[in-house]
Amino acid sequence: MKNSPVAIVGLGLMGEVYAKRLLDAGIPVVGFDIDPARRARLNEIGGRAVNSIAELAAPARCIIIAVFNTDQVADVIENHLLPALGDGSNKIVLCMSTCDPDQVAALAARVMPRGIRYLDVPVSGTSEQVRRGNGVALIGGDSAIAGEVTDVFDALFARRFHVGKIGDGARAKLAVNLILGLNRLALAEGLVFAERLGLDPAAFLEVARGSASYSQVMETKGPKMVSGDFSPEGRAKQTLKDVQLMLGQAAGVGQKLAMLEVHAAVLEACVRAGEADLDNSVIIEEVRRRGAKP
Repeated sequence: MKNSPVAIVGLGLMGEVYAKRLLDAGIPVVGFDIDPARRARLNEIGGRAVNSIAELAAPARCIIIAVFNTDQVADVIENHLLPALGDGSNKIVLCMSTCDPDQVAALAARVMPRGIRYLDVPVSGTSEQVRRGNGVALIGGDSAIAGEVTDVFDALFARRFHVGKIGDGARAKLAVNLILGLNRLALAEGLVFAERLGLDPAAFLEVARGSASYSQVMETKGPKMVSGDFSPEGRAKQTLKDVQLMLGQAAGVGQKLAMLEVHAAVLEACVRAGEADLDNSVIIEEVRRRGAKP
């Protein structure tokens, strides 16, 4: 069984990184993406791309889903995997997309009686952090199922936390990303503030790194903000999608997230400015636009 490939559905920023880490660990990978260029890239790095989800379903020991949102996850499982596998396959599905927690729990409740063993496994970290081995998995679901794919988790992530039932992985990811995103926005605003005060942004970033204000985003996003290199490691549009999930969850429990509403407005402005597919560090450009003198 362990010689069987791990399948990946979705070969974007994260999916490709997952594939490379698995291949480097000696675990064979088969993958699918609707983009032919991404399929070609998987072949280039040593995996095997196929032309449909149905084609990778049966031979895989487990299936990683790394698509954009909850609706796409549901489509992959209910409209492609289940018809290909049939009921009772006992296949392990690792959903590594950041999803709506309630919807993903409802999806799992629908598909698990049909033989899908579902784990909610969103990931904390940019694609570059995961590439370097610094990603963290937040696992919701049966810990015994997670134990069957220990080698897969070991290959992919530096650390992992079992946080509870299905849906709790997504809940934990949203809460983590809320804090992370506000740190990112605070860094952008602080860098622009220092710049406007006449300080050199690159030199100030080093000061901030050594100060009580330190956060990990100074390492992952600070250099990108200072250099203006917004090649994507986590796209602005995906961060906005996650922020909208956070706001929806907060509304459901009666919490107002005032600072997050500002973050959402900044990201929405970036999308309107044509920056949706750039790295989420591009928020510094909107901070600059908002602070520009008339």
